[in-house]
Amino acid sequence: MIVDTHIHLYDPFKPEGAPWPDPEDEIYQTTLPERCKEQAVPVGVDGAIVVECSDWVEDNQWVLDCAEKESFIFGLVGNLDIHDDDFRANLERFDKNPLFRGIRGRLRKADDLDGLRDLAARDLSLDLSLNDQTFTIAESIPDLRIIINHCAGIKMNGEDPELDTVDRMRRTAEYPNIFCKLSGMMDLRCTIRPAPKEVGHYAPYLDLLWDAFGEDRMIFGSDWPVSDRSGRTYAEVLQLAQQYVATKPASAEAKVFAENARRVYRWNER
Repeated sequence: MIVDTHIHLYDPFKPEGAPWPDPEDEIYQTTLPERCKEQAVPVGVDGAIVVECSDWVEDNQWVLDCAEKESFIFGLVGNLDIHDDDFRANLERFDKNPLFRGIRGRLRKADDLDGLRDLAARDLSLDLSLNDQTFTIAESIPDLRIIINHCAGIKMNGEDPELDTVDRMRRTAEYPNIFCKLSGMMDLRCTIRPAPKEVGHYAPYLDLLWDAFGEDRMIFGSDWPVSDRSGRTYAEVLQLAQQYVATKPASAEAKVFAENARRVYRWNER
């Protein structure tokens, strides 16, 4: 089984528009579940988790409405501002939908924790970009499942990795409630265009992540359609991840491509 834990859905041409992506962006087009399925299903993907990029509250509902009609969507990582006076009301509203599996976080300071405690109390998860606040969150709320996006920020351009980024990633991995997404390799972590396809280009960097998090806390995500910016197809993004995981123990495949995602997002097959 393969579950893609990081795709984006949006429609800049719906009546109210969309705040992301920009009109000049090559991925500025209507992006609904069917378009993802056209690329993902033929290469063996069984379902996907949507990560909301829009900071408009009602765009969370828009995705949930799309997902209600499409069993390929296993869940939504919403986008809610924990500093908004309506955060708790919005969280309660969306948590009534079983497809709502958590939020992505953008904290302004390390002590903005009350809203995140509400997440943990509701058995929801938190997607984050790795930063210094991650340690405070993980230590203060040990029962909150935290997912670090896009290979923890490690650049993969053929040069030596930045030591401070690697050190911060390793420190983060010491917390058992933190997971890491095997995502963004070609489009965010590598800026060579088109991105290299060879697994050997990425392996030295991915080994750093694997050594820190291991097969029990690594999760696949394509970052589609942002991945299109890399000059590579969805199939090539998935193939890169599969080729890398194939170099690890046989038990890793099921964990990275489905089981770890089920543990962290608590999604149900539809």
